[in-house]
Amino acid sequence: MGVVTDIGKKFKSISRYNQILRVLLKYGFEDLVHYLDENSQYILIQKLIPNSTKKHVAKFSKWAKMRLVCEELGPTFVKFGQILSNRPDLVPLELTLELEKLQDNVPPMSEIVAKEVVETELKGRVEHLFAWFEPIPFASASMAQVHKITLHSGKRVALKIQRAGIYDIITEDIKVMYKIANVLERRIPSLKNFDPVGLVKNFEDSILKELDFINESINVQRFYNNLAKDGSLEQFAQAPRVYPDFTTPKVLALEFMSGIKIDRINELLSKEFDTKVIARRLAISYFKQIFEYGFFHADPHPGNLLVLPNGHICYLDFGMMGSMLPRDISIFGKLFIAITNKDVKQIIKVLQQLSNHAPVSDMRALEFDINEFVEKYYVRDVHENEMSTILLELKDIIIAHGLIVPTYFFLFARSLVTIEGVIEKLDPNLEVFEIVKPYLRHSATQKYNPVTIGKKVVNSVIELTNYMEDFPTDLKNAIRKINSGTIKVDLSHKGIDPLVHTLQRITKQLVTASIMVALIISASLFIIFEIHPLWNGISILGMTSFSLAVLLGYGLLSNIKKGDYDY
Repeated sequence: MGVVTDIGKKFKSISRYNQILRVLLKYGFEDLVHYLDENSQYILIQKLIPNSTKKHVAKFSKWAKMRLVCEELGPTFVKFGQILSNRPDLVPLELTLELEKLQDNVPPMSEIVAKEVVETELKGRVEHLFAWFEPIPFASASMAQVHKITLHSGKRVALKIQRAGIYDIITEDIKVMYKIANVLERRIPSLKNFDPVGLVKNFEDSILKELDFINESINVQRFYNNLAKDGSLEQFAQAPRVYPDFTTPKVLALEFMSGIKIDRINELLSKEFDTKVIARRLAISYFKQIFEYGFFHADPHPGNLLVLPNGHICYLDFGMMGSMLPRDISIFGKLFIAITNKDVKQIIKVLQQLSNHAPVSDMRALEFDINEFVEKYYVRDVHENEMSTILLELKDIIIAHGLIVPTYFFLFARSLVTIEGVIEKLDPNLEVFEIVKPYLRHSATQKYNPVTIGKKVVNSVIELTNYMEDFPTDLKNAIRKINSGTIKVDLSHKGIDPLVHTLQRITKQLVTASIMVALIISASLFIIFEIHPLWNGISILGMTSFSLAVLLGYGLLSNIKKGDYDY
């Protein structure tokens, strides 16, 4: 039986491979098929394609044909194209724009099939699980569809149900994609630089993660928690709750959010919403995600944005998210500040930090291109200085000079283009760059915050203490090895005095920094709890402690600047 199954799977793969060749030939990619079809069977396949079909597709550009190929080959290739559209470092701009148009129009599953998936996953009859199950989905795509349901508690829920059999289809297609990548890499050596096999591997990791709805539920919960922890007055975003009891790898239950799609301007106006206020709230909510949370919605198109009755913005569909390290958030802040200051050297320095100091083959050429970019940026009209334009132009420079930046850079750039397009429809006169400036300054200067510095100093002191505790044991072990002849040491007295002096100076600096942190913390407590005596409502003890901390900090900085030349 196993042999029959293996033969069936192999035949299925061969059949799918031939189908891909047919579609490629249909859209005029004979050269590519020539490389893929090592047995030259494509000549026979080509004869089966009617001339009328060839004439019909001839009117499309080659980039449009590539998009049509993906759409005809189904969900796996549509998803691959959508992910590839986020890699402008690999594909031309014209193809990126076409791939962004990809549609996965597939008829929804029947009610019977949808219920079977739910009952298998949740291990119970739909009638028992829910008070009501809407038979017709209100949203449908190639990988899943969404039904409205009502729990027995009365809560309305959006139930996302994975399309039956889609996992097998995608895993089978991935096998074929690996075969195509291997053949192309072997027969077209110039493609090795693009790492076709590596691209398929990245795609496989991405889509298999997306097929597991537990991952998406984690994204939703993480996004929801970030919003819940933000107690500021300018927190205008919302996200649905996750219902974990009704969530599995193939079923995702989220709170049903009722609102108006953000691009329905007339409907918003009829409900007396101020679109300028909505535009500003959308911009603030998005930049908070980037520069405060470090976890952002990477596909904020109008279909994924609702305006709720309270005027807040609700984000939907968390399959594509971007994540940034605090270090990278700070780098982005410094990058945009350097651009506004026309600081070419700082821009180059920041870009190198972003690319983990990747070597630059021609620094002079890079400096020239950055200088040209800055000069062009400053002669544009003020409103044309959108952040997305800045990032896209920088992207071209980054690619041209072989700098390697994290994947989220391109996700950020693409999502920024999308969000600015939505904002433009809501309020064409909104200056997005003015809104983002405070976030940029904060992210760029965050590491110089006294509390942040204090934490670092305290952590350093703790690490040094732990090291000093372990030092005697490490020293004993080293001496044993020396006595046993395992290690031979040749000690020389040269340069030991400066080393001792340096150690003494570092110890003094650590002690000073610890005292400074203690003074800052005590000053904060005195001021917060209004410890008497007071002057104009402020604790005098608090002001005194803070002043002493400032004096110690000044002395510490002076000592650090002197280096080892103060003896």
